[in-house]
Amino acid sequence: MDQFGCQRLDQSFVDRVFRLTRRSPHIFLRRNAFFAHRDLNEVLDAYERGDKFYLFTGRGPSSEALHLGHLIPFMFTKYLQEAFKVPLVIQLTDDEKCMWKNLTVEESKRLARENAKDIIACGFDVSRTFIFSDFDYVGGNAFYENMVRVAKCVAYNKAVGIFGFTGVDHIGKISFPPVQAVPSFPSSFPHLFSGNYKLRCLIPCAIDQDPYFRMTRDVAPRLGYKKPALIESSFFPALQGVSGKMNAGDPNSAIYVTDSPKEIKNKVNKYAFSGGQDSVENHRKYGANLEVYS
Repeated sequence: MDQFGCQRLDQSFVDRVFRLTRRSPHIFLRRNAFFAHRDLNEVLDAYERGDKFYLFTGRGPSSEALHLGHLIPFMFTKYLQEAFKVPLVIQLTDDEKCMWKNLTVEESKRLARENAKDIIACGFDVSRTFIFSDFDYVGGNAFYENMVRVAKCVAYNKAVGIFGFTGVDHIGKISFPPVQAVPSFPSSFPHLFSGNYKLRCLIPCAIDQDPYFRMTRDVAPRLGYKKPALIESSFFPALQGVSGKMNAGDPNSAIYVTDSPKEIKNKVNKYAFSGGQDSVENHRKYGANLEVYS
């Protein structure tokens, strides 16, 4: 946090959100699940003056369903949308997962549709919410024009420094960051924000998305846009404990929204961080590992 310039989300912000919305602060605020921010104070200052903002969050669809860790930003974003009564755009980066996870275009688009069902089930305000997949929305409109503008502002050596690209990474990975950047600019959505291109953007996300938006915030003033603000969460821990996060690449680390009660029980009993052995027989033979509590 100190290295990259995020600020601690302290109690004063929690109190201010309550004062502005007259709604009880979300448990993720009260429990410090969302613990850092960039320029949240400026968004709240503008809101207090009567200026609206919009929300932007997203999902990289790499699994059939969302797990509990994926739900964190969506549950919190729903609270923000209801509390501040603002528009929301949700980006499904099916193109990203096609390039990073070696999925086919068709499979990436299918997973995006499946993940969209879980996102819709969170209960967002349909009159204020726009969900889009990159493969369906990007080409042939202002969104792509903004991508090109961002791409021209970021030197290759800077992209390497931010994202750690190496000589064996294909050019698709190198070209992706502008795709995630430009939903931060209201002109990318002329059908939603036509004529209101000075609207501020607030991005609820996990802390691992910060590099994309550090780049975006650097570029925004050069293109005549306000820097997007961020409110960032820590990772939701894996079943095995706080040393890792729930990971779609490891089904045994996570509980999915499509898991049955029996599957959830089996995962908790077998994999959850408890000090117990992986079977009844081994537990009787070896006993619990008490070091996990030390």
